[in-house]
Order: sequence, then C-alpha cells, then structure tokens
Amino acid sequence: MKYTGVTARGILTPIFQEGDDLVTLIVDSLIRAAEQENFLLNDRDIIGVTEAVLGRTQGNYATCGQIASDLADKLGNQTIGVVFPIMSRNRFAILLKAIAMAADKVYVQFSYPADEVGNRLIDREQFDLSGINPYSDHMNESEFRALFDHDATRHLFTGVDYIEHYKEQGDNIEVIFSNDPTHILRYTKNVLICDVHARNRTRRLIQQAGGERVFGLDQILTRSVDGSGYNPEFGLLGANKATEDKVKLFPRDAHLFVNDLADQLLQRTGKNIEVMVYGDGCFKDPIGGIWELADPVVSPAYTPGLEGTPNEIKIKYFADNELSDLRGEALAQAVRERIRNKDTDLADSMASQGTTPRRITDLVGSLCDLVSGSGDRGTPVVLIQGYFTNFATI
Repeated sequence: MKYTGVTARGILTPIFQEGDDLVTLIVDSLIRAAEQENFLLNDRDIIGVTEAVLGRTQGNYATCGQIASDLADKLGNQTIGVVFPIMSRNRFAILLKAIAMAADKVYVQFSYPADEVGNRLIDREQFDLSGINPYSDHMNESEFRALFDHDATRHLFTGVDYIEHYKEQGDNIEVIFSNDPTHILRYTKNVLICDVHARNRTRRLIQQAGGERVFGLDQILTRSVDGSGYNPEFGLLGANKATEDKVKLFPRDAHLFVNDLADQLLQRTGKNIEVMVYGDGCFKDPIGGIWELADPVVSPAYTPGLEGTPNEIKIKYFADNELSDLRGEALAQAVRERIRNKDTDLADSMASQGTTPRRITDLVGSLCDLVSGSGDRGTPVVLIQGYFTNFATI
C-alpha cells in the first residue's frame, strides 16, 4: 500500500551552456538520481525543464544593438512611446536600454499604482491618500513627484525606485503616468506595447485611436537580426537579462525538444514520461501583491498527455455532506466509490462539486517553478510523480 500521493523532486544537473546536448544530459541526470537515491520511474511521471536552460543551450541570445536595429527598422529612429512596461531590472531595464539606442526620444508610460503583474509603483497607503483617480488622471513627472516622493516609489522588496532606474537607461528617456493606453498618442504615434498578458487589447485600443507604427514586444526579434537569437511566436516577451548588454530570449522550437526528450526517456527507461518546458509559475504573493507570471505563458511546450484540465471532485464536500455519518475505512471506501464514478454521476449535485478548472500545464508548471526556484538550487529539472493518481487509485 502507498502512503504518499504527489511528490516533486528537483534533479541536480550540470550547469548547461550553449551547444550542450540537453536531452542526453537531462536523461543521464535523471537516471543517475533514480539509481543513487533509490526511487523508481513510472509511466506518466512528469519531467519539467526550465525554459532558461533550453534557451541557453540553444544560444538564443540577443544584444542591445541587435534589438535596437529591429526596433529602428519597425518603429523608426525618431520617437518611440513605450506603454505599460513591467517593473523589473532583469526583465525590462535592459530592453529599455536597447529602446533608447533605437530612438532620438523615448516616452515611457507607466501604469499606476502598480504594473500589470502587481509590482507596485506607489506605496498603496500614500496613493489612497493622494486623491488621484487612476481611471482618468494623467501625470507628467513633475506632477507625479509633487504628489509622491522617492520613498513612496521604492519597491517593497527590492528597494529600487523604478522610475529613476528606468530613466538611467538612456539620457533621452522621459516618463509619464496614465492607465489609458491611448494617452501615449499625445506624445508620439510610434508605439511599443510592453505589457504581457493584456497586450492584444492594448494594441487594439492604440491602433483604433490613431497609432501609426504600433508593435508589441512579441513582434520584435521574431526573426534573426544581424545573427541574433529570436523567437517567432513571442519575440522579446519572456526575455531575461544575461549580461549588461545581452538578453536570453524565450526558447524557440520547444515542442521539438519535449518530444525528443520524451522519446529518449522511453528508449532508456522503458517508461512513457510526460515532458514540459516551464517558465514563471502563476501564483500571487500575498504580501507584495506580485503575480509571478512575467513570461507570456507558463509552458511554451508540452507532450500531449498534459493537455486539458484535471477532472477532480472535492473529498471534503462529500465527507461533510452526503457521507457525514461515516468514519474510518467505511468513509474511505465510500469516497473512493464516488471518485470512481465521478464521470457518470455528474447529475448528482454532490458529485458536481469539483475543483476550480485550471490547465494542467499551469498547475504543474507552477509547482515546478516553486520546487526549482530561480536562484542557487541547481535543479533546473523537476520530476513530479503521482500527479495523475487520486485517492481511489493509491
């Protein structure tokens, strides 16, 4: 009898570099871990591989100069309006450096009091006391600073004043503040849309309001420029600082990688193991209010067995209602029976009490991100076992 359900293990690997045979090195690391730490691999285990190591081994990098070249080609080299950047030293500051290289003048329009993923621009209490209406009020920098000093705009966790930090990326940068994306058109008709998840709406509104050259980060470096890396689907979305002059792009051809890895796992272990590439998880920090997902998706590629949403019911609902008179093994057996019949008993109002539907890849990718971390654990590969089991199959 089993006494555990879902387990997740970070798998120690070599430090991957450009040109490495990532598929073989991951399989080697997984088999070695299983042998040395005495655990078995099973059909329908899940292997998650962080997008960073795939991008690194692909050599999917771009310099600020290469980014600037594509920006100048698409938006011209006079004035560029930057709308709704997220506040991140690693994610956006270096991109802004490239944008400043591409234009004579750059207007950066911040949303407020926080960016799209929850990074606060203004201390919440001071913002509430200011009397500003975020739905209608627009401010230039002098108007903004008359209300909010530098202490009010230091990030809760990093201590960085992103207004000042972003201005340091070029001496041609001017900042403005508005939650109306079309406000940027008062300054320029050439617009770079920099929000992540609402980018299509932002693009539509700006184009309808008269924007002329309107591009999103997902439309920059969709092809190689002067030998750069690229991503045909996401462009610069998901890019991360690599050096002071270079970014690592979100990996391309990830679907080929997950299939190759699944095939080699089957050949060398005899097990049909699901594979996914994961980036940021999607969860919210309850203190800072930051929604972790700054990548365009949690998983850019995964094997077919990870498609869809879990089909689950709430054990606690049955235990508190229909089966509340049972205890011990009798209760356990009755719950197992409900789980086995969940596909045919949905007419029963009790059986329809399921969990909130979320995609398997978003759930598993978030678990992988939490297990692997983003610092010094050295485990860019995560093995998840038992995810597709339930109380009736254990």
